[in-house]
Amino acid sequence: MPHVVAAAALGHSAQHRAVDFRDFLAEIDGQTEPGLAVHVICDSLSAHKAPVVHTWLLAHLRFTLHFTPTYSSWINQIERWFAKLQRRCLERGVFCSLDDLKTAIDEWIKIWNEAARPFKRTRTADQIIDRICHYCDRISGQHT
Repeated sequence: MPHVVAAAALGHSAQHRAVDFRDFLAEIDGQTEPGLAVHVICDSLSAHKAPVVHTWLLAHLRFTLHFTPTYSSWINQIERWFAKLQRRCLERGVFCSLDDLKTAIDEWIKIWNEAARPFKRTRTADQIIDRICHYCDRISGQHT
């Protein structure tokens, strides 16, 4: 079944977050072909777990929610993906037309999707300390 992917950033109105999110899902549902599966990338906002959203999702089984890691902004994940696109597809490319550029991006995305996997951030304590020392050197000119 073909897929549609949606991402949402909602405001911080405590009273309306869950209802706003449900309304966002309903809007996507109304604008998307009935035969498509819909995958929605969500941050860790608790509105996604509210009863009003849960009830709506049970009635709309083509929707699947995917959550970014806790304490990780979804926008950082998107920025990382675009950085990979830049480095691996665009940086040294020569595109003589907009159609050439679109074709190159579409081909890269197709290759990316064939082997796609979640981003994982793992660092050893030594790597973290080295990174902090490097940062301190840059901002102060001396090792801290």
